Amino acid sequence: MALLRFVFLFFLISFSASAQKDYKLWLQYNAVTNSGMASEYKNNIKGIAILGNSETIKIAEKELKTGFLDMLGNIPEIKSEVKGESYIIVGSYSNLNSEIKNELQSDFDKINNEGFIIKSISLKNKKQIIITGKNDVAVLYGVFNFLRILQTNKSIKSLNIADSPKTNIRILNHWDNLDRTIERGYAGFSLWNWQKLPDFIDQRYIDYARANASIGINGTVLNNVNANALILTPQYLEKVEALANVFRPYGIKVYLTARFSAPIEIGKLKTADPKDPEVINWWKNKSAEIYKRIPDFGGFLVKANSEGQPGPQNYGRDHVDGANMLADAVASFGGIIMWRAFVYSEHDANDRAKQAYAEFQPYDGKFKENVIVQVKNGAIDFQPREPFHPLFGAMPKTPLMMEFQITQEYLGFSTHLVFLPKLFQEVLESDTYQKGKGSTVAKVIDGTLYQNKLTGIAGVANIGNDLNWTGHPFAQANWYGFGRLAWNPYLDSETIADEWLRSTFSNDENFIQPVKNIMIDSREAVVNYMTPCGLHHIMDTGHHYGPGPWISNLSRPEWNPTYYHKADKNGIGFDRSKSGTYAVSQYAPEVANLFDNLETCPEKDLLWFHHVSWDYKLKNGQTLWNGLALKYQEGVNQVKEMQDVWKKMEKYIDSERFKEVEMLLEIQCKEAKWWRDACLLYFQQFSGKELPAGVEKPTQTLDYFKSLKFPFAPGNG
Repeated sequence: MALLRFVFLFFLISFSASAQKDYKLWLQYNAVTNSGMASEYKNNIKGIAILGNSETIKIAEKELKTGFLDMLGNIPEIKSEVKGESYIIVGSYSNLNSEIKNELQSDFDKINNEGFIIKSISLKNKKQIIITGKNDVAVLYGVFNFLRILQTNKSIKSLNIADSPKTNIRILNHWDNLDRTIERGYAGFSLWNWQKLPDFIDQRYIDYARANASIGINGTVLNNVNANALILTPQYLEKVEALANVFRPYGIKVYLTARFSAPIEIGKLKTADPKDPEVINWWKNKSAEIYKRIPDFGGFLVKANSEGQPGPQNYGRDHVDGANMLADAVASFGGIIMWRAFVYSEHDANDRAKQAYAEFQPYDGKFKENVIVQVKNGAIDFQPREPFHPLFGAMPKTPLMMEFQITQEYLGFSTHLVFLPKLFQEVLESDTYQKGKGSTVAKVIDGTLYQNKLTGIAGVANIGNDLNWTGHPFAQANWYGFGRLAWNPYLDSETIADEWLRSTFSNDENFIQPVKNIMIDSREAVVNYMTPCGLHHIMDTGHHYGPGPWISNLSRPEWNPTYYHKADKNGIGFDRSKSGTYAVSQYAPEVANLFDNLETCPEKDLLWFHHVSWDYKLKNGQTLWNGLALKYQEGVNQVKEMQDVWKKMEKYIDSERFKEVEMLLEIQCKEAKWWRDACLLYFQQFSGKELPAGVEKPTQTLDYFKSLKFPFAPGNG
């Protein structure tokens, strides 16, 4: 019995340790094994002076204690005032003494209300490190950033950091349903246990807030854009209030998706017409009810007249009428309306890519000042690669908010390793030319291009109740990277990957460099084995799992993959040039001319803008058919290389996460081959050409791939 108890106890300890690693995300706080850095940290941190006693400051203090104990093996002396040399002084501006305020005045002039300062200073000839900001949440951001410096083994001898977020709203959009399923969720069920709320506060809610605060995310939309009006009833608002109370000390505001037809469904009105006085009054009263419970409620996100969702057009009104009516309802409370521009109609299937621009651009300057229009990064729908959305830069009088998808709806779900900050960076660096060269998408998003005051960036969350939060250990990096880019849209994805790897796994350079290379190359790999050369939306229907370029029987033209690739004996691709749908005209002339000309169009976007002959010569001398086939093979080869590199990493990290990633890479490799074989067999019917040398021959028939069905594919919640 004693032996059995020992074995059972050993199992529990082992499981707990591995579970903890998976669960702790990038806040591992691994012991500092570099003896030189450990000595530097201990010599420069003899004590901590905590100034202030708010809930937020208490959280900052707890975080420092946890970080120091785990990384350095001890907790420095903690006081409410500076007692000696080599102290960390933690507190907001109002809690600093006049000497420190004077010392840091020029630094305070550089930061905004959410910005922080981390600086080495001398007080009465004694070296100290100050972590401060204009309020307590800013101080908490500073604490997390200071701990990241330790996690990544950087020096703290001469710190001089003054950093502010470049966007106001840095927010996760949860596509979570009230039954706890998640639309496009691949990491389990929703975090929000509505049945147990408001009385049961799951530790996960606290850890979720902590993780978000550590990367500067300051908002969360709790429910799906395809909304259920019940979220606005008192029964659920009580539960929302409980979550808001948990998140508030971490600087996170709660938002809700508002179903436009809620006045009918829960208000018992006969209409939801935004011009109807009763409807206007209903929304004002509902907003007042919410703000009475949650004074810092952020506002509403709205998906209207899109994919069957109700909206103002049901009543002969337009998006401006709907958005402005809601904006008036929340304006007096300081709330905002995030109105999604993701619209396309079956009545105008000429080119789905043109519709959002055509519908929204004429509204420029007509929205209320507390409305921000939320625009997807591309004009179709979160594809592995899309040119930037033409609305960016085209609405100078209207704040536009970026919407990225962190969850990998079209990029292999949570079984494929795909580092999305590389995709995000590509979009943010794209030049709109709307005010000449250098008018990047990032400058639209942060407001500097047109001096917009309301700015924001949203990410469709990839978070569920899986032990590791995101379904794939490396999918955690996409949540992390989104937060870092929301804070600073000019960050380099390689810097983000480096930070995340060091914080999550190890500082060993033998691990960092090869795995960082995997991450940086992973997005291009998925483009290659799914949608190379500008192909897009050729995924299987509905669940978007696996390839389905042959699908052509759906009721709406633009739901069919054949609509997007238009493969025939003459070639492949969607002609959006002046000889086609002329979608290029929605861009600034410099960009339009680049995309319109077959010779200047970047080959990565070629089939997005042009229907190209199978014999067209690419810049490398290959025909389009051969080049396309070789790209598919390259994607498969890249995944094989990822597997080879990962196998060499076993000695650097824990066995549980190593095995987890190893198994997932095996799935990714099989599915990359599936994509390659199914697509090439299908397109080969039209090209009539043999596969070029170097491309592996399929082992199954096209009929086999067409026969595959996935009735229970995840993410359709």
